[in-house]
Amino acid sequence: MKGHRAAHSDAPTDGDGARGTRVDAPPDGRAARVVAGGLGGDPWHPTFGAVVGAGETHFRVWAPDARSVEVRIEPRAGRPRRVALVPARYGMHEADVTGVGAGDRYAFFLDGQGPLPDPASRFQPEGVHGPSEAVDPWAFAWSDAGWRGVRLEDLVLYELHVGTFTRAGTFAAAAERLPLLRDLGATAVELMPVGDFPGRRNWGYDPAALFAPARCYGTPDELRAFVDTAHRLGLAVHLDVVYNHFGPAGAYGPAFSRHFLTARHRSPWGDGIDLDGEHGRIVREFFIQNALAWVHEYHVDGLRLDATHALRGDGARQLLVELAARVHPAVAGREVLVIAEDDRNRADLLHPLSAGGVGLDAVWADDFHHQIRRLLAGDSEGYFEDFAGTVADLATTIRRGWLFTGQPSRHWRGRRGTDPRGIPPPRFVYCLQNHDQIGNRALGDRLTDVIDLATFRAASALLLCAPQTPLLFMGQEWAARTPFRYFTDHEPELGRAVTEGRRREFRCFSAFNVPDARDRIPDPQALATFLASRLDWEERDREPHAGIWRLYQALLAWRRDEPSLRDPRRDCFAVAALDEATLALRRDAADDSALLLVVRLVGSGACAVPEGLAGVGREWSVLGTTEEARFAADPAPPRVEVGPPLRIEFTRPSAVLLRALSGADRSLAKHVDPVPS
Repeated sequence: MKGHRAAHSDAPTDGDGARGTRVDAPPDGRAARVVAGGLGGDPWHPTFGAVVGAGETHFRVWAPDARSVEVRIEPRAGRPRRVALVPARYGMHEADVTGVGAGDRYAFFLDGQGPLPDPASRFQPEGVHGPSEAVDPWAFAWSDAGWRGVRLEDLVLYELHVGTFTRAGTFAAAAERLPLLRDLGATAVELMPVGDFPGRRNWGYDPAALFAPARCYGTPDELRAFVDTAHRLGLAVHLDVVYNHFGPAGAYGPAFSRHFLTARHRSPWGDGIDLDGEHGRIVREFFIQNALAWVHEYHVDGLRLDATHALRGDGARQLLVELAARVHPAVAGREVLVIAEDDRNRADLLHPLSAGGVGLDAVWADDFHHQIRRLLAGDSEGYFEDFAGTVADLATTIRRGWLFTGQPSRHWRGRRGTDPRGIPPPRFVYCLQNHDQIGNRALGDRLTDVIDLATFRAASALLLCAPQTPLLFMGQEWAARTPFRYFTDHEPELGRAVTEGRRREFRCFSAFNVPDARDRIPDPQALATFLASRLDWEERDREPHAGIWRLYQALLAWRRDEPSLRDPRRDCFAVAALDEATLALRRDAADDSALLLVVRLVGSGACAVPEGLAGVGREWSVLGTTEEARFAADPAPPRVEVGPPLRIEFTRPSAVLLRALSGADRSLAKHVDPVPS
């Protein structure tokens, strides 16, 4: 038997094989059907949706304003039938329906109106507006019983979009590329949202069917096979989830309950999610159940919470606290991480509950990216206006974790950030590129479209040798030339609105402040916009791209194998600007080993590393440079005098990684500047 109920009533059937159940406890999953055989043997308590059992399926929906709810069953064999659900507490309607199993399709009728897909459907084979399909998540034959996840300190995140990662754009095709990501040195794959969406093309941030893998990527079992393959290769799988809004089409939760949304919390997407209203507890539970479903039914190892700064009201903090508290212990003996995208630089997100915090594991810290773009590419509009892009500010950003700790912000029109003192560096996620920082540019151009490869190699060395958690965006590891553009596939009327809105969005940018310039912005609705965004994997084998791939492999191998690059403690690294173009980063380890990275980010020039960083009388040897012939088609290696004193002459932007030959120099503390309040 694949499942049994935690609570069962003696309610009679309605003549169609349906039997009601009562919910006698708050809607936190505890009174829902208990599904045996969850990940690691842990019980799983789905509160919403269709749960397949032995010879029957349990249906439950939240429709507090409906007088009657019926489910229409469309079996694989046999005639369709309609069954009445039984009203239960908290506005739930539910029933056990015999003779329904995996593969059968169903839809709901509220007060006779329908058909409507299940808001917690596990699969939408005909699209988000079509019937739902019952899925048995426990029928899949997993091979990852010994998998324990990847610790935060060991994370190297690789973000990808399933639809453009390969030509086929499927889970199965993406799984075939996973051995290459392992060989690269990534330790975790981060999937952009895979919940189903309208049409055949989407980034995933127009959430419609939150529990159902997008049918254009494959079936639920094909997503499970992707995760299973990743685990066999030693790769964790993180999933991007969107709880701050519903998409503009195909999201049926609000059709079942008007209490999902409220005008009290307006957002860029319209009425906001009502996390703190009269029914806020159930609304929060809906999203928490979604998070738990990905963990239990798909064995994902981490969740990236999209734009938590866009959650509104007092319930926003409650949702994050409750979600983290439920997800972290969900699977005994497994590392399951919760990471937020949040642009407020709020340290309390990372503080434990005992210290008044939220208890998340890590947060995207985009100040690093913004400093790099301002320094190397000269970006100065939008949020880049807050950044000077100096090497000194870049060093301060790395030292603190983020730059803004409460200073005034022109872009924010107020103070931004809090003091991150004491937070270990791996809890800040850094990147040179991600889906937003490429795709939200008008043309979807990459960093390597605006800076030369020598500079890109130097910046890559800084990212991968820094103590923070690095995130790579697909193709970055070979300096892919393909753009990543914003694309959608909405119905014509909505699609036109999206296209017009996309072009209006860039009116305030100097490069697009006239109509002719805005006409160059790719149409999100055009198939060509999507096709141009697909990676060209053959490019990876050609120079100079192959050299960039080898550089990333080498840097990630050093990050994995060198003790000083593995030490996560704040007091074991120091960073300083040596001049207006050069930065030095020293990493120490408990075994007295040390590495020193000296990075020239702009132009040519010579610099000396002060004794405070190099160590008094300490000797160093060159471990590698970004200008080696295996990495650069036209190498221009810097001249290194290991001294002491240590002196480096750069002919162009590049990085030198050095290893200490002599004993420890415990002088790092005085180089770690205090974080101002």
